[in-house]
Amino acid sequence: MAKTSANYELLYIIDPDRTEEETAALVERFKSLIEANGTVNEVEEWGKRKLAYLVNDKPEGYYVLVRFTSDPQFPAELDRVLRITEGVMRSLITVAAE
Repeated sequence: MAKTSANYELLYIIDPDRTEEETAALVERFKSLIEANGTVNEVEEWGKRKLAYLVNDKPEGYYVLVRFTSDPQFPAELDRVLRITEGVMRSLITVAAE
């Protein structure tokens, strides 16, 4: 029998050169997108942190962790949107342990 929903974790890094308003708008945009297709369980804004290596010639980024529940098809669409969104440096979606 196919799963109808699963728990996921999304970690993404926003360009640190964005203003506070632009950063907040991106966080809210992804939160709203997830809420439209599932349930947001938790949003943790870790803030600016040093990167292990330069990404887009930047030594740091603004980290955001989102725990959510959705159907198994949605993470692929979310990943596509993250990749084409200006200001998102990196992102990773994983299936959370149940």
